[in-house]
Amino acid sequence: MSQRFRLAWIGVDHPHGSAWRELLANLAEQIEIVAIAPRYDGQTHSLEERFTNLPRFEQVADLIAFGEFDGAMVCLPNNESPAAIIALAEAGKHILAEKPGAGSAADAWRIEDAVSQAGVAFQSGYLWRYDEGANRLRNMVGEGRFGKLINVEMSFVTSDANRRGEKHYLFDAETSGGGFFNWLACHYLDLLFYITGQRVVGVTARSGVYGDSPLDVEDGGCAILELEGGALATFVGGYWLPRWAGEASWTIRGTGRWVHWRKDHAGPGRVLEIHGPQPQWFAMEDLHKLPLDDTPGYGGASGVALVNDWLHAARTGAECRNTVRSMRAALELIDAIYTSSRTGRRVDCSIGADHDLLNVSGA
Repeated sequence: MSQRFRLAWIGVDHPHGSAWRELLANLAEQIEIVAIAPRYDGQTHSLEERFTNLPRFEQVADLIAFGEFDGAMVCLPNNESPAAIIALAEAGKHILAEKPGAGSAADAWRIEDAVSQAGVAFQSGYLWRYDEGANRLRNMVGEGRFGKLINVEMSFVTSDANRRGEKHYLFDAETSGGGFFNWLACHYLDLLFYITGQRVVGVTARSGVYGDSPLDVEDGGCAILELEGGALATFVGGYWLPRWAGEASWTIRGTGRWVHWRKDHAGPGRVLEIHGPQPQWFAMEDLHKLPLDDTPGYGGASGVALVNDWLHAARTGAECRNTVRSMRAALELIDAIYTSSRTGRRVDCSIGADHDLLNVSGA
């Protein structure tokens, strides 16, 4: 491997493509974009001028034949991403894949087989595993500071489908495989495993189109997720706001404390409101403010940490915090949510990546 990691870019006009490239500018001493495969019908509307003279390839197979790169950033629709990831793995190239990586767990299993056999470094774009607030909650759970977990409430509501237009590929069932749960709720579903360290053993859900855009896929819904330790997790969210906006929050309750995580990723709302016991006159109350993150690019400081983790894995053979198994577990849970909604029944399951599991006090 050369001194700077040579990165190929696959999928220029992905919705997060330019933000990922802005993020990589923070790591210019470590990583260099050396080739591109535009995809998206060859569109390069969002391509920065500094990359326009790089070697360009119409197909991923042509890029792999070129070969002069160490790893690839894969920003493709769900119907293209699995084949590209598998081909890169078989060629011995390290992989950084935009979430969710596939449209179903069946494709994720194929990816997992290829990556595991190739022994390449794999990282997915679940940025929240690198967020300080998420990791403080994970530590609270792991150290037993909640006591026995009782419930987790997750809410994630964002701009309606009209912002992108109902013809956008994200809302095409054949291309994407799913809607809001696959594209956005996946962040929190993945994070539920990471923070609680528990498997999901039962799913009851309802998804559908609740806004005024006639979509092929769901624009949101709700899910009740039963954790193996007995706690109930709930998720409610969708493309439901009539402008470019977002609202996001978590509440975790246990027998020993409860915490509200107000998640305005860029602003002063990055706080943990912690409420604890009242053994005598004074109750435990704490407002922990997380530092403002002004790092440019997708995910800010969390994104930089994610990419650094991938580079470390590529150079040492270690695993990333996001693994191919955790990517697959998120898609298995999304599949269970869709199955429950479609059948109107609770789905029994045992979903969770082994490396995420914690020895949770009281579970």
